[in-house]
Amino acid sequence: MTPSLRAAAALSAIAIVVLVSSTSAAKVDVKSDRDKQFDFSKVKTWAWDPKEPGKVIMARSSQDNPADVQRRFGQSIVDAIANEFTQRGLTAAAPSPGDIRVYYYLVVTVGFDTQTMGQFLPPLPEWSVVPFTPQTTSFDIVQHGALVIDAVSTQLDRVVWRVIGRTELDTERTDDQRRARIKTVVHELVKRFPKK
Repeated sequence: MTPSLRAAAALSAIAIVVLVSSTSAAKVDVKSDRDKQFDFSKVKTWAWDPKEPGKVIMARSSQDNPADVQRRFGQSIVDAIANEFTQRGLTAAAPSPGDIRVYYYLVVTVGFDTQTMGQFLPPLPEWSVVPFTPQTTSFDIVQHGALVIDAVSTQLDRVVWRVIGRTELDTERTDDQRRARIKTVVHELVKRFPKK
């Protein structure tokens, strides 16, 4: 293999690794639930909750400022949800309550991913392993974000559809990249709104 072919193969391998890692980081775990007795075919209009469109909840540290996150990203969430419901064929009912009331929650939490030496060994290995004290060999602090969208029937006054999207947050992203990510996540969530 010539040096130029080796270089091209190496660049291709690097490109594949970057593509795979960026794709896996972009995964969103989506869970959707609906009231099976509610007739979604009659839903034609929607409106925001009259008090506020949504709320930010943060559970990372005592220095968290949900109002700052709401100020920075709240309008992006509102715009993305409004756009997606319009794309689904629903009409915004500004002065009237609409068929459904929509409310969102943005929840930001922190979690830990740890591994200890020997955690994958069976409790009584059949081979000779010298006893050792378990020690932490890997410790990662991971920030998680979840966007919850509720649709409340104005006639029944209860939630008839809820969708939750969970993903790992990348702290290196800029605000513009986060706003673009919000649009993508909201699209994935609202497309699960039942048509019938």
